[in-house]
Amino acid sequence: MTVPGLDLDRLAARLSEAGVTHGPLTAELIEGGRSNLTYVVRDADRTVVVRRPPLGHVLATAHDMGREFRVMGALRDTDVPVPRMYHFCDDVEVVGAPFYVMEHVEGAPTRLTPEVGDHLAGVLARLHVIDPAAVGLGDFGRPEGFLDRQVKRWKRQLDASRSREVAGIDELFARLAGDVPVSGAPAIVHGDFKLGNTLIRDGRVRAVLDWEMSTLGDPLTDVALFLLYSDFPHLDVGGLDLGGEVDVAALAARYASESGRDVSRLGWYVGLACFKLAVITEGIHFRFTQGLTVGAGFADIGDIVAPLVERGLREV
Repeated sequence: MTVPGLDLDRLAARLSEAGVTHGPLTAELIEGGRSNLTYVVRDADRTVVVRRPPLGHVLATAHDMGREFRVMGALRDTDVPVPRMYHFCDDVEVVGAPFYVMEHVEGAPTRLTPEVGDHLAGVLARLHVIDPAAVGLGDFGRPEGFLDRQVKRWKRQLDASRSREVAGIDELFARLAGDVPVSGAPAIVHGDFKLGNTLIRDGRVRAVLDWEMSTLGDPLTDVALFLLYSDFPHLDVGGLDLGGEVDVAALAARYASESGRDVSRLGWYVGLACFKLAVITEGIHFRFTQGLTVGAGFADIGDIVAPLVERGLREV
């Protein structure tokens, strides 16, 4: 059996040695993801999930498997639902890149209803009230100057992925850089919090996934990105039909009430979310043009960039 990005014989040997699985493995790529590659892997008795970086062009600070493994392990006994972590491997000889193995959680992204949106806002608020030091993540990032670094980081990522002219994207960067808010108390930031990065079952969040961009910083960056996806569900990059009617103002109020955060400057943060998502999407488009994507649904992904830039310019 051949699966893009996995050598099943080498993987089976490594996971057997680690006591995670035993004997030959089968695997299937979970379609829909546009970043790291995710596989359901089975032996004769057990099902687990394996995550590895994408093939080909990878930006310098993206796709950090060790970061995902560490943060989900730290959150295991908190009010934020995450899968159990089983094994991390940084030996690139096994599958060609670092990877980790985690629990297979039953559930799937579902339609964005008001009830699901409200539950997601509550989960995000509970993440942001956790004391990072109390869960061993006191050194997980550098909160000082976080927003300035975010603006500059995504500009660098844009420059690393430029393959065409994108109208307005440099103006959006200039506006963001010229009016950076003063952050409140730092928190654990997911970095890409959206419905498509959760598993839902019976209307409840069973697991929050995809922590590759997590750090310590300004939690309103998470809130803005979540609200942007909620307001424009078709932008939830994952090929999912997540359409649903939600009240974005109500979601922001729910978050503010449970977290105690001031959301008065949320417009700037939404502008940053538009810039960030535009840059990420442009990077995926770049990989697609180079023939370095795995799975279906990439041909039109570059069309998402312009509407994001336009929305960002309206917000800041």
